[in-house]
Amino acid sequence: MKSMTGYAYREQQKNNYSLSVELRGYNNRFLEINTSLPPYLSPLEQRIRRLVAGTCVRGKVEVIVRCREPNAPFAVTVNHGAAAAYGEAVKSLAKILQINEKPDIGTIIGLEGVLEIERPRDEDRYWEHLEPLLAGALEIFDAERLREGQHTREHILSQIAAIEVSLEQVNDHAGEAEAAIKENLHSRFKELLGDKIDENRILAETAVLLMKYTIAEEISRLRSHLAEFRAETERNPSPGKKLDFLCQEINREINTIGSKTPQIEVSRAVVDMKNALENVREQLRNVE
Repeated sequence: MKSMTGYAYREQQKNNYSLSVELRGYNNRFLEINTSLPPYLSPLEQRIRRLVAGTCVRGKVEVIVRCREPNAPFAVTVNHGAAAAYGEAVKSLAKILQINEKPDIGTIIGLEGVLEIERPRDEDRYWEHLEPLLAGALEIFDAERLREGQHTREHILSQIAAIEVSLEQVNDHAGEAEAAIKENLHSRFKELLGDKIDENRILAETAVLLMKYTIAEEISRLRSHLAEFRAETERNPSPGKKLDFLCQEINREINTIGSKTPQIEVSRAVVDMKNALENVREQLRNVE
């Protein structure tokens, strides 16, 4: 079991450049990968996404790549058409204003589009350095999420154990509820009919009420869901979605038990189960 939250940072420095990768993980229903890259590294975005998706199944993951390369290739070219157009515009303006002044080269150079800057970059060369750095950061990120996930798993299973204890309390009182239904029904018939009690009629009515109020099936299904919940945490490394579904089923059975049985002891156990289940669902929001 892994958490969706985590953090990792890796950096590599050499004589002519510095490269760093930062990973941040947050809760999210689906996998969402956001990248922050220098513009000249944007062609590598899809490769970065594929590498991250190979490690993460759910969650929002921010990938921040920084690169400093003081001696990077740098080319400057002059846009002659733009420079000539600016020069003519300045001359025309000077003529209109009756100012005897020629365009200054420093002014022309500073205008937008006159000088064009190119930074030729070899994306494969950058990927050669970035890929192992990102892979190392993902290992740290995954280990951090796994460590936090184990703590989360322990807490979740402690709450599942609490539900199981309360369920056994419900089961202990289930027979008492059925006996109370039979006794109450028999007393009502005797009160209304006196000694003219039709035992077959009482048995039929009791059967109808037991079908309506018995909780044996709910107890059996709830036990099954709890066992499946435990098994899923063992066999599935990313069980978040399945466990969330099982919580819905567990909640349905608990609610049914509470609505069918008016006994105080059972009601208390139902409240305890609901509280424990809410704690489980809160923790599952951070499980991948």
